[in-house]
Amino acid sequence: MNRIPINLTVNGRTTELSVEPNATLADSLREQAGTHSVHLGCEHGVCGACNVYLNGAVVRSCLTLTAACDGMEITTLEGLSDATAAALKDAMHRCHGLQCGFCTPGMIITGHDMLTRKLCNSETEIRQQLCGNICRCTGYQGIVTAIASAQEEISP
Repeated sequence: MNRIPINLTVNGRTTELSVEPNATLADSLREQAGTHSVHLGCEHGVCGACNVYLNGAVVRSCLTLTAACDGMEITTLEGLSDATAAALKDAMHRCHGLQCGFCTPGMIITGHDMLTRKLCNSETEIRQQLCGNICRCTGYQGIVTAIASAQEEISP
């Protein structure tokens, strides 16, 4: 196949990639852009381990074609550096919201999105928002507690 030149801004850094037309964003980010927090779990858009921000919206990078992202801005876990991300990362540690760590990047991206859009006003809402993320280790309680704790910390 003919490779396609793509320009992306990944975690604030302009990056030029050369990709196959059928390359997924997850593979391109891992193999060419050097972001290792993008995990591939199911590769069917079900588990959420590959979640990233694409132009400010959370997407499943395993289902997104890199060629469709030319000129766009991508933020992975490595690029989350605001106060909300810091509070959430700290809470995940304090509240035992992670174990093996495989789902953690996708959970933090989803949690960060919930917190910035103020979609986590109750445990029920947090659980509903997390329904697209699968964790096989924690039973979710630590993750839910961490997001609620971060919400309390960042709320005025």
